[in-house]
Amino acid sequence: MCIVRQAELKDISSIAQIEAACFPREEAASLETFEKRFSVFPDSFFVIECEGRVVGHINGAIYSAPELPDALYSNPKLHDPNGDYQTVFGLAVDPKYQRKGYATLLMKHFIDVSRKNGRKGIVLTCKDNLIQFYESFGFVHQGVSKSSHGGARWNDMLLLF
Repeated sequence: MCIVRQAELKDISSIAQIEAACFPREEAASLETFEKRFSVFPDSFFVIECEGRVVGHINGAIYSAPELPDALYSNPKLHDPNGDYQTVFGLAVDPKYQRKGYATLLMKHFIDVSRKNGRKGIVLTCKDNLIQFYESFGFVHQGVSKSSHGGARWNDMLLLF
């Protein structure tokens, strides 16, 4: 059985390993980056755990505007706990556990928590192949992003509550 739960400090190593397995090196956050982010906004980290093992995660800072500037990735102090918008820095599931609906469970949980916390919406960037996945949750494609994170081409996605 699998559960989605709030991440704990002991989960950060597993989160970093899953990130490294799912994203190119230029795009993946390092263990050190996750530790810094977790120290600033631990309430915005969730994992999916199956039989005692963390197999996926979702996380992101809270921001005052419906955008995800690249500076947020590198400067956790830009996190605004009173901001109106939850961002998604990463949603990743261990490749051995993909195609089982775990990413969907994590996203639904993140949406529910963001609503309950009074956010106005969620902002993320994604690659072309994931636009439809996020649209299935109600995100609207805002066009090609200004982001150059990791040297990739991204799309801005916005879900308003």
